[in-house]
Amino acid sequence: SAHLLERIGLAAVGASCGLYVGATLLREKGGLFESGWIVLITMLYGALSYYVGIDLSGSAARKSISGISEEWNGSEPAAIMSAAGTFGAAIAAALSVSILVLDQNPPNGLVAFVAGCWVVGSSLHVAAGTMALRCSRTP
Repeated sequence: SAHLLERIGLAAVGASCGLYVGATLLREKGGLFESGWIVLITMLYGALSYYVGIDLSGSAARKSISGISEEWNGSEPAAIMSAAGTFGAAIAAALSVSILVLDQNPPNGLVAFVAGCWVVGSSLHVAAGTMALRCSRTP
């Protein structure tokens, strides 16, 4: 039950980060992000990605290294993907919070960068969690 509580807490953090990113995207007038649905979508995807891909179990991540050469120095691909996903999603959330708190009107390039970091970071979480889950089920 402690693990489930932790997973739900991580999902809440992911949804909170998604809220900030979605609110930043929603502020952009014209284009893809005019609908309020973007906030819900970023929140749900954030909750899913943080639930699935952060804090991978050590044994599941270690099993995914079986076919990797020694040049990796023992680093697990799933753990690396999860870490990169955390970094990307955190950058997107931090930029979004600063844009909202400082009430800035960022250039379109920065908004696209925030959206890209969020999508790539969250997708890396989902991929890492799926990979670790699949590897934990194989003998």
